[in-house]
Amino acid sequence: MSNIRDEMPALTRHEGDWIGTYTTVDNEGKILDTNKSHLTCEFPENAEYPYFQTNRYTWADGKYQEYQFPGIYKDKTLLFDTERIEGKAWEADDKIIILYFSYKDIADAYIYEMIHLSACNNHRARTWHWFKNGEIYQRTLIKEERKP
Repeated sequence: MSNIRDEMPALTRHEGDWIGTYTTVDNEGKILDTNKSHLTCEFPENAEYPYFQTNRYTWADGKYQEYQFPGIYKDKTLLFDTERIEGKAWEADDKIIILYFSYKDIADAYIYEMIHLSACNNHRARTWHWFKNGEIYQRTLIKEERKP
């Protein structure tokens, strides 16, 4: 039986809690939105889902959102299919994860995310490239640190 920890070691290094900031910009670099984040990446043993992520977002005006993303593992790929998103993630190398996903409520749009994990495992840089009808229309820039 295949094992996500053995076959996706770069992904496994993301286990734990991450605190950061999301900044979304348009094609000209104008800031459209910014918020704080707290993500938890887990690899539950003997669970229905070998990967489970909880995302918590907070805005300056007090707005709060929380989402869960259970992942299924197959052939060195992490698969997501929730009420909110559908997508897949894979390792590009020992530092980079690529995630392709789409929001189910945004027609004809998809996102490619690149996740870079530092060699010390304590810093992440993530970028989302948002496409609609095949053309980029915005980017989300994310800087995170592992929560001690």
